[in-house]
Amino acid sequence: MPDLHVSWTDYHHKIEQLAVKVYESNWEFNQIICLARGGLRVGDLLSRIFDQPLAILATASYRGTGGKTRGNIVFSRDLTMTTPSLGSHVLLVDDLVDSGVSLQKTLAWLDRYYGFYIEEVRTGVLWYKACSAIAPDYYVDHLSDNPWIHQPFDTYENISIAELAASHAALSTRQTSS
Repeated sequence: MPDLHVSWTDYHHKIEQLAVKVYESNWEFNQIICLARGGLRVGDLLSRIFDQPLAILATASYRGTGGKTRGNIVFSRDLTMTTPSLGSHVLLVDDLVDSGVSLQKTLAWLDRYYGFYIEEVRTGVLWYKACSAIAPDYYVDHLSDNPWIHQPFDTYENISIAELAASHAALSTRQTSS
């Protein structure tokens, strides 16, 4: 399968579709945890849509040029949250499940460090690749093969701050001379 290119409009629509799937399941949850970086936007919008608190678990597993080389997953030391304790029914979200290793290790991490708070965890992603070792509870698109997904924010991984500054300076110059 060729690479999958996603626009901002499509990306936001996918998050809305995920919200509807969770809603239609009638499952009641009281906490959202997103995996940063990819799940940040997903978690943020779902937190707003469902009016539930958001916790963030920073993780990293892709490295190298363009962030396309998968390595060992690294977790932050703790969750970032604004509530005094974690909710008992957690919706864990990310942008996609690829091999499934990150999601499996995250569930184990949550159980180890927060298991005494949690009664149930369900998972949700926008894209679920068939090669995954774990199936998410909620997903928008099941991809039967393994395309590289180009998300709208990927642009910022391929531009330096110097290039961005030069681009804005050129734009500003064109606007003032018009």
